Amino acid sequence: MADAVDYLASAVLIGTGATIAMDIWGIIRRRLLGIPSLDYALVGRWLGHLLSGRLRHDRIAASPPVAGERVIGWAAHYLIGIGFAGVLLAIFGLDWVRQPTIGPALMVGIGSVAAPFLVMQPAMGAGLAASRTPDPWAARLQSLVTHAVFGIGLYAAGWLGRAWLRL
Repeated sequence: MADAVDYLASAVLIGTGATIAMDIWGIIRRRLLGIPSLDYALVGRWLGHLLSGRLRHDRIAASPPVAGERVIGWAAHYLIGIGFAGVLLAIFGLDWVRQPTIGPALMVGIGSVAAPFLVMQPAMGAGLAASRTPDPWAARLQSLVTHAVFGIGLYAAGWLGRAWLRL
């Protein structure tokens, strides 16, 4: 039972920290490079429609709004980050939390780009790996960099959380 609590606490702390790092990157990217961040209300809209049985949209922005979509989207964003931290811990165990290394964190972070490429973008109308966007390669690069930042965030949150978690 103690291991399950340690895993859960570690996943919540590390996933939240890594998602915050991703969000900070989004702010920096918008301010310095003029690249807009993902509107998480659209993620909430997609999830709201998904609960009604609609998986795919031609353009999610053109789909009818869903009550609470912004809150739903942001909550999902952080829960997904926590989920990927859980994947990191499921693969590498609590020993990784005791002594975080960059390789596993980057592997999970960069690997997590499969979720938007294969699920979110196609379902929201952007096509497989952003193929229906105005500049697919730029969108793919931005996704890859953002998920690499998430991986760095996993590593940093692992290091910062070590003392707090005391495993």
